[in-house]
Amino acid sequence: MPNRYTQQIDEVLEAVDTMNTDELDRLPYGMIQLDASGRILNYNAVESKLASLRKEDAIGKQFFTEIAPCTRVQEFYGRFKEGVIREALDTSFHFHFAFKQNPRDVTVRLLYSRRSRTVWVLISDHEGKPLATTESETITPR
Repeated sequence: MPNRYTQQIDEVLEAVDTMNTDELDRLPYGMIQLDASGRILNYNAVESKLASLRKEDAIGKQFFTEIAPCTRVQEFYGRFKEGVIREALDTSFHFHFAFKQNPRDVTVRLLYSRRSRTVWVLISDHEGKPLATTESETITPR
């Protein structure tokens, strides 16, 4: 990822545990907070729009089986499980979300938060750039 975006993402991830729902919704990245079992605790507006899924329909569901079963692979779910067990996770990788309505290639950053004992999933475009430039303007992923 380009350095300026990496720095911006690092700053977001440092503050994300203290953000309220409105602040999460204003972020230009898809943000999903998962508990240790993979249940969705938070799901921001950018991710909701890109996945064509209302927040209300995502929160409380199992991310890896009910919402995005394409992520139940070693590359994604395996890293998540290992990070939860170790209580340490900070990794980035490219991934293809094979959603029927909006398939997309993205960069995923998984971060285990010791503060909240949860995993944050940050979704940026395939180059690590923000997915939205303002609250309402979404960049179409390639």
